[in-house]
Amino acid sequence: MAWLSVLSVGAPLVLAAGVFVLQTLAGLLRNYAAARTIGVPIRFIPISPLNPFWVLADRTVLSYVRRLPGPLGNNSFTRYNWRGWEVEDRYRSHQEMGDIWVLVTPFKNWIYVNDPDALKDIFRRGNDFPRPVFVTEILDVFGPNISTAEGKAWKTQRKIAFHCFNEQNNENVWGESITLASDMLKYWISKPSIDTAATDLRTLSLHVLSRAGFGKSFKFESKEDREAQASSLDPAANYKEALQTILENCVLILGLGTKFIAQPWLPKKLRDVHAAYVSYLAYMTNIYEEEKAACADGQDTESNLMRSMVRASQADAKDGGGLTEAEIYGNMFVFNFAGHDTTAHSFTFAMYFLAANPDVQDWLSEEIHRVFGDRPVDQWDYRADFPRLKRCLAILYETIRLYVPVPVIKWTKHNAQHLVVGGKTLVLPANSMIAPSYGSVQTDPRFWGKDSLQWKPSRFIVESASRNGDEEFRIPVRDSFVGWSDGTRDCPGRKFSHVEFVATMAVLFRGDWRVEPVIKKEMGETPAAARRRVMDLIENDSGSVLLLQMLHPERAPLAWKKR
Repeated sequence: MAWLSVLSVGAPLVLAAGVFVLQTLAGLLRNYAAARTIGVPIRFIPISPLNPFWVLADRTVLSYVRRLPGPLGNNSFTRYNWRGWEVEDRYRSHQEMGDIWVLVTPFKNWIYVNDPDALKDIFRRGNDFPRPVFVTEILDVFGPNISTAEGKAWKTQRKIAFHCFNEQNNENVWGESITLASDMLKYWISKPSIDTAATDLRTLSLHVLSRAGFGKSFKFESKEDREAQASSLDPAANYKEALQTILENCVLILGLGTKFIAQPWLPKKLRDVHAAYVSYLAYMTNIYEEEKAACADGQDTESNLMRSMVRASQADAKDGGGLTEAEIYGNMFVFNFAGHDTTAHSFTFAMYFLAANPDVQDWLSEEIHRVFGDRPVDQWDYRADFPRLKRCLAILYETIRLYVPVPVIKWTKHNAQHLVVGGKTLVLPANSMIAPSYGSVQTDPRFWGKDSLQWKPSRFIVESASRNGDEEFRIPVRDSFVGWSDGTRDCPGRKFSHVEFVATMAVLFRGDWRVEPVIKKEMGETPAAARRRVMDLIENDSGSVLLLQMLHPERAPLAWKKR
């Protein structure tokens, strides 16, 4: 009778599986019926891309499914049901199905749009196509913030956020980036090869944020320096280490929640992450109280994001507005999270693209020399020099054009919405996710030319009619670039990232030093083959973890050498 015991144990699992299958089928049928009303091509996937368990397992599971023969291993499930498929697919799906198509899933329909005019309309109509805050609510780690708020609360937070990201703060970002990039370059050129470029660039980004966010400056530290000090550093006792621990473990914090990782029986790594969370919150609380007191006493303290937020909030509070303490903490975390990871990953992609394209390095250095001449870095002026470094900015835009760190998502919320695509008015059903097809619209040959898949920063630069010889920065086709979103919910830190990136590039490529891949001489590799290997690493070993990034940049060490 042992088989009865087996059945009794397995019955609940079989029942649960049956319920899941029935719910999935019901959701697919319901959403398919809604998708048909639009009158555009349709594809199906059996698991929602918002399913948290699938997000953790998608790549692993699909690596096995793809081994199946014929259509079992090559279908919509294996093509669209994983994070970051848009980057690999580029414009292929839209080329097959047109500028709008629907991906039916059990939870919601995803409507992909590749028409620049339609995208402009979507971003302009913020009330009709809001951001789905139920997707971003996991960012409420320290409190409500601009990424998760709606209605009046969001308007208040947006007003204060844009007040904080001001020119004085950008000037601080400029100076700190120059100092840190100079120290990082000294370290890089002292080594025969560097396999920690991605880690070092993350450190630079973190330290820039420390200065801009809280007015705290730190010297550049290499990975070697950090590892040498690791035994004596307590992530919970040091603000910078606490913030770095939080940012490096965002997947755990956002996925498991701060209450769960506080459990005393968990592994030490998780307990350390929670200790860093507690420490960072205590640090923000202290700074908040100091700034409140300074504001009440009329003291003029050094400008940084926290100070600007507290003071702007205090001023608005007099008129019945302002932010709560939790909202200030929540926004400071989002500024650090968004500003750190997105910039760090873009830095890494750009550095490896440059290593594989020495001609672009020469083109970049030409501009830097034209703008600065022989002036030392301590004489560089943000307001006069930054606007002239258009090629440096083009490096960032071209990198993000091909590898957007954070995709933009909208939805129709509870009402159907009209949208004109390709001259035809369509009705998009309520509760539909709207996905601006960044992987497509930013690489479509109709907008970017036959070389649209090539990394070519010069496509953003045109000759200027002015007499001073400066060039103009221009997006070839308006509204075909959505790297920082657009409309009322665009990124308030856009210029912050511009300034940090441009200043860092200007320092790294101002002199005679150039970056190149380390050549595998033992394998008879040529410099051209080494550059091709780096391009292959970018194209074939990049994917989404929390954001889109190079997965193993350390596999292609870089070297800084004299020209």
